[in-house]
Formats: sequence, structure tokens, C-alpha cells
Amino acid sequence: MTAPPEPRVRGNDHTSLTPPALGAWEPRLTASVVVPAHGGQEALDLTLAALAAQSYPAHLTEIVVVDDGSTPAIRLPELAPDNTRLISSAPGGWGRSHAVRSGSEAAEGDVIVWIDADTLAFRDHLEAQLRHHHLARYLVVLGSRRVVDHVPGSLTPAEVHAAVAEGAEHRLYALEASRPNHWIETVYKATDDLRSAGPSVGTTLVGSTASAHRDLLRAAGDSDPRLILGEDSELGYRLSQAGGVFVPEHEARSWHLGAPTIERDGQRLLSFIRPQLTDRIPTMRLGRKARRQWLVPYVDVVVDTTGASHDDVRASVDAVLDGSLPDVRVTLVGAWDTLTDGRRKVLADPLADLRLIHAEYAHEGRVRFLAEADETSFPAPFRLHCAPGWRPATEGLAGLVREADAEGLGLIELTDGADGERVARLERTSAVRRALFLAGPDDDLDTVVTEVSGAWRTDAKPWGATLTPGDDEVSVAGLLTMLEEQGLRAPVSADKSDR
Repeated sequence: MTAPPEPRVRGNDHTSLTPPALGAWEPRLTASVVVPAHGGQEALDLTLAALAAQSYPAHLTEIVVVDDGSTPAIRLPELAPDNTRLISSAPGGWGRSHAVRSGSEAAEGDVIVWIDADTLAFRDHLEAQLRHHHLARYLVVLGSRRVVDHVPGSLTPAEVHAAVAEGAEHRLYALEASRPNHWIETVYKATDDLRSAGPSVGTTLVGSTASAHRDLLRAAGDSDPRLILGEDSELGYRLSQAGGVFVPEHEARSWHLGAPTIERDGQRLLSFIRPQLTDRIPTMRLGRKARRQWLVPYVDVVVDTTGASHDDVRASVDAVLDGSLPDVRVTLVGAWDTLTDGRRKVLADPLADLRLIHAEYAHEGRVRFLAEADETSFPAPFRLHCAPGWRPATEGLAGLVREADAEGLGLIELTDGADGERVARLERTSAVRRALFLAGPDDDLDTVVTEVSGAWRTDAKPWGATLTPGDDEVSVAGLLTMLEEQGLRAPVSADKSDR
């Protein structure tokens, strides 16, 4: 039986998704629950006891507990799901993100579920999340947790298992004595459960309870083992740029045993993660007020130098680098491997333009040289294809991005001249990556992008101008004037004594 086509969700409006009612459907996907642990054996025992009482079919579930260098080492308790295994974090790293990545790489399920080792999942927790993944592969499902003041030793694994199996989790902790994740609840309320969320939707990922299909996780690149704190937000950002739709699932409830770090020492935590996240998440615009170069640029501007003149390429690149949007990267595509150092007729060199372009930007940190452009500019949120010679206005690139965000557009095409020649094309990475997920062999990719995000074709003139022949020409007299202004050429005089 052929599976129905995946729904084409526009933006993050998951309204079109209709998950089945709990207990009234037939699961088929396998789930790998990754539980990173560093110490905390008592809480882990309770977490595994709750997972052993889930309504999601046991034969479709595996639990991968990852020991992140615990002393004493983590052990598996007697009361745990049948298909539970214990592994150690891969050599060469430490921390939760490294452990999560180790667990994901060892996992065999269709869907990866993250649950922290101090989280008691309610009976329907896995089922509530997995029912969404049966609808589409590009969803990120966010579970719900409430914080409780846990006293170690106050519960036994048997008590937890019995309460969860009966759907009587209230016997463990009282709802009125628990508290929500306030900042997440605030975002949900302001964005209609993320349906109207903007480009930073991915930063709502809280890894203590969430899930993603293996295909989407691979496309995003999995957890970054270099990050010790803030890894959830950074992974969430990449999942969104990979095309993910974020779906809060309020029925995937859980008790979080004890206050999380953000509640205990939030200000100090934020001071530690801010530099890491600002460098990696371009949509955090308030953190990028300084005109600096960042690890992940906001816009990647691609200029194909094939057959282009040095003057045309320089006109485009300089306009981009001098624009009001500072966190840009320029990708120059060309046959750079043909530039050898052998003897040649310098002024008659057929590769003269290519050599001049390379020399022009060889030491500019915001410019890179590629033989061919990648399929997308992931994880940068935007890519601008720019025809050599078209110069964005000072506010042109920033204005295009604002327009795309204001209208939720995945594509903006700029045309110039009477024949409507395309001079630039702005692409939203998340929309293109989602379209790549969804497009069949007979689908036009731009049509799918338009379905999931919208497109606009407009006149290029308000956004920039094409280089006019002769604009960048420098005459010999002009060059001498430039040198004289810099004090590098003495004034000409008939009287040698004046020299």
C-alpha cells in the first residue's frame, strides 16, 4: 500500500495537520528514545520505570541510555523497558550534546525522541509525539513538562511504573504544586502555539522532551558536540533551517524532577550561552548589533564568475560588502583550480579576469571561493543569487530580507530591463530545504517552495542598479591623481630646486 503524500505545511502553520486520537490508531514507525545521563542514578531509575509503562507499542520502541562519563558508572536497573541498552559516549568529547549525538548515532529507530534522565513521561507521552511523525517526516514535536520539587528517595521505581501504567500520574505529584516552563508558555501564547512563529521558531526546542524523524535530524546535522550549553536552541535552529515544522504537543506530558538550570541560575546561564548562540543563530538579530563577522552568516550572496568581467564582479561584491547588512558572506563560484603560477602573457592572459577577481578578494574574510555552489546555503537562513554587475543598494539587501520576513516569502526574484531579465534571486533556506523534502521527481521545485512559503517577482530598480559600462574604468590620469592624493607622487615642476 502506497503511503499518502506528505502534507505541505506553509510556514509553521501546522493547522493542516490532523493527528489521530490517542489510542485510536495503528502505529508503524519505530522510536528510539535517547536518554543522556551523567550521574543521577536515582532519577534515571524513575525515568526508565515511567518509560516501561508507555502506551506506545513496546516492540516499536528502543531505549538508548548514554553514560556521559559518570562516576560511578551508570547501570541499568531491573525495572526498565525490555529493549533498553546502555552505551558510553563516543570517545573524544563530553557533555549532554555529545552524549545525545552518541545516542542518536547508535539508535536504530525511524524517530529519535530525546528525554532527559530526570523526566517522568506520562503514559501517552511517546504516543502523543509519535502520532505526528506518522503524518510527515519533517516535523519537530515538542513535548510538555512541568517542574516538580523532587525529594530523592521519595519515590520507588515500582510506584512510578504503577502510577504511569494506570494513567494516574497525579498520584506522584500534584498539578497545582508544579510549575510550567514560563518562557516557552509565553512564546506559545504569543504565536498561537507556534502557528504564527517567525524565523527563530527553532530556538523553542527544549531537549528534555522532544522528537524528530531520523531523516530530518540527518539533514540538520544532529547535535553539535562542541556545545556544552545552549545545544538545544542551536540544534532547533538547524532543524528549522533544514525545513522542520515545530509542533507543540500538550498531551505529551511529563514531570521534570527538580528545577532546571534556566530556573536555578538563568542569568548566569544566558551569559555563558549568548556568545555561542549569537555566533551560530543568525536569526537572533538583537545579538548581532555589532558589525562583525560571524560563524554562520545571515545572507550568503552567490556570484557566478563564469564568463564575467572583473569589473562586473567587483561592482556586485563591493556593493554587498559595503551594504547596511553586515553579517553577509559572499561565495564566488569559478574555475579557481585553473589559476596556476606558470609563465604566461600577463596582459593577454585569457584567465586575466578570473585572476583579478581572485586577487581582489583573496584576503577578504567574508568571501570564499568555490568551484560550484552547494544546493543551498544551509545553515545560513538566506541566499541571494546575484548576477555579476548588479549592485544592491546600500539598504537593498537588508530591505529584501525584511520584505521576505514580513510576508513569509520563500523566494523573491528581481528583474531588470524591458525583457525582464533576472538579476537577483533571494531564497529562504528553510523553505527550499522543505521543498526538497517534499518534491517528487516530476515536481517543479519553485512551485513547491511557493506552496510552503510564498514567492514574489518584482522590479529590481528599487533594490539596486546594474553597473553601467565605464563606471569603474580608471584612466592613467585618474590613477596618477589618486597617487598624488596619497602623497606617493611628487608635483611636477620646471624648477629642480622646488623638488
